[in-house]
Amino acid sequence: MTSSSDTVAFRLWPPVAIGGPLLVGWVATSRWGDPVDLGGWRVPLGWALVLLFVAWNGWSLWLFGRHETGLLPGQPTRVMIAEGPYRLSRNPLYVGLLALNLGLALLIPTFWVLVLFPVAVLLADWGAVRPEERFLHERFGAPYDDYRRRVRRWL
Repeated sequence: MTSSSDTVAFRLWPPVAIGGPLLVGWVATSRWGDPVDLGGWRVPLGWALVLLFVAWNGWSLWLFGRHETGLLPGQPTRVMIAEGPYRLSRNPLYVGLLALNLGLALLIPTFWVLVLFPVAVLLADWGAVRPEERFLHERFGAPYDDYRRRVRRWL
């Protein structure tokens, strides 16, 4: 049985926080077009960001499995991961999703998703990162506080 003290209570599920502005930007581009031509440079950079997402998030997800700790809402958090991408960012999965957001915006292309990118960052921070940080502090105490002092929130 999972207790509420074992799981994070998100205000907004991270894929929705990051995917919502992506969808709104895509709809805006489909409906009104883009006021700016992003040029040919966007394609290699877009693919690089998508590949970065695959490798970075794949590594991060693999660590969740290796440590047998919950990933999805409602699954218990049993351990604090501080290795691999978690040495560089306290939120590598969100960093990866944001890289995917930018990569897709460049590949589609949609200028409006780029304009809405800060909204995605703010929604992820408010909806997921801040509640998760409170939860991890309450769950792990001093070890998490030490980790938080050593590792940046984003990158």
